[in-house]
Amino acid sequence: MGSDIDGKKLKPKSRRASGRPTLSDVAELAGVGSITVSRALRDPSRVSPELRERIDAAVDKLGYVLNPNARALASVRSDVIGVLIPSMTNNVFADVVRGIHDGLGGSHLQIQFGNTHYSADEEERLLKVFLGQHPSALIVSGIDQTPAARRLLENAGCPVVQIMEIGPDPVDMMIGFSHFEGGKVVTRHLVETGRKRIAFLGARMDPRSMRRLAGYSEAMAEAGLFDERLITTTTRPSSVTMGADLLTEALVRAPDLDGVVCNNDDLALGVLFACHRGGIDVPGRMGIAGFNDHEMMAAAFPSITSLRTPRYEIGRRAVTLALAELSGDAARERVFDLGFELKVRESTAFSNP
Repeated sequence: MGSDIDGKKLKPKSRRASGRPTLSDVAELAGVGSITVSRALRDPSRVSPELRERIDAAVDKLGYVLNPNARALASVRSDVIGVLIPSMTNNVFADVVRGIHDGLGGSHLQIQFGNTHYSADEEERLLKVFLGQHPSALIVSGIDQTPAARRLLENAGCPVVQIMEIGPDPVDMMIGFSHFEGGKVVTRHLVETGRKRIAFLGARMDPRSMRRLAGYSEAMAEAGLFDERLITTTTRPSSVTMGADLLTEALVRAPDLDGVVCNNDDLALGVLFACHRGGIDVPGRMGIAGFNDHEMMAAAFPSITSLRTPRYEIGRRAVTLALAELSGDAARERVFDLGFELKVRESTAFSNP
């Protein structure tokens, strides 16, 4: 017979063969992650009073007792921080990696990287490999883990930092920015320049890209300009060449385009090159905006407007958060929004009405 708190049932199969309740049992009954329970039991001041009450109630209901031997075993951690990112060649993540290395500073810990190749299955596999090595901390890209991967993170028994995004339900800690708001800000800027037929071009279309598209769609709807035909995307990888190809396809669907929001800077540069080849004046006939603001955006001719994202700072701060947690100096705040900055350049100068 399962126990309950406010009607929540604990599945009997989650118990060990000994019948003794586990940390995971307490977490399930309290409706929180194992990391949160572990933190509350080690130092109750590090969680909110409401969470303490729920966890204490679950502990009392189950009769959970800390196992000092298991606790000692869990404390034996490798001198490694595991980092999972979806690409080792994408410049976005190259900046993140640089920040992670710099954030490590003089720490005795080492970084071990895993490349998920934008695959949920590969992320799960690498998490199992990393957790088998008992890392001191984990840094993972994104907030869209599968249920299985999220359970692995919740039961990791070490600090976990999700990076490059923010959301309402961190596994442990989270640092990044809103891709939805970023897409909205870029689109609003093009609307404010007087453009009416603004396309969205996107490649690969991972969850971060989908949120940028959602931001674009909301901004266009608010301006009374949304048209499904203005959206051109592909699941294929992003590249400069792909940007040119997507613009060609978009112009077939909507020949009267006068602006383009690109999912990233590679695509924006490809759009600019295609406009040069096709005799399309930028910004007179076509406004172009990218996302991430790599160096090439300022160097292009004309220079390209883009949304600058704090990639290096996200990597550096992620390590700082993990190190602070390990030293017992954890921040009470668990979600850190570093925001973004719109860099307005020549490619979106005001159009003629």
